[in-house]
Amino acid sequence: MTEIASSGQLRAGLARWMLVLVPGINLLGFLSASASLSGPDNPWFAALVKPGVYPPPVAFPIVWTALYVMMGVALAIVVSARGAPGRGAAIAVFAAHLVLNLAWSPVFFGLHRIALALGIIIAMAVSLVVVIALFWRVRPVAAGLMLPYLAWVLFASVLNWQFLVLNPDADGAEAPAAVHIQL
Repeated sequence: MTEIASSGQLRAGLARWMLVLVPGINLLGFLSASASLSGPDNPWFAALVKPGVYPPPVAFPIVWTALYVMMGVALAIVVSARGAPGRGAAIAVFAAHLVLNLAWSPVFFGLHRIALALGIIIAMAVSLVVVIALFWRVRPVAAGLMLPYLAWVLFASVLNWQFLVLNPDADGAEAPAAVHIQL
């Protein structure tokens, strides 16, 4: 076949990629958070001194869901840009970045390794800047969709650092023992 795809065919291809990638990325994020018992239900985390800029716990699932949707749409835009120069590199760097993203929760909440999590989130920020630059070369709108995520990762980096400063003895510590009340 030597015909160029119509605009309708291109839109259908993008829609199919979004139908796979948006829920897929959200599912991976959910599994990463669930596997590590992230959030206020984690006894180790509940015992930590919280930074003054720590948002209400309800903000995290809302923000992460919105960010994962934008990431999925951005990736779908890049993946559906067949023949675009740099597409393969952009997808590969995104995949490596996503591995860092998914590793952070288990390291921070599961292993209680605040310093290691800080290293991971700094690597996330650096790799995300590279992802945005590569996405820009393929489709600028995809890069734009990643900017709120970059802002959140930078904010989360500050939070991670503040948790380490405020809780130096909690880095690598076991969860506090449950309190048993005798009646």
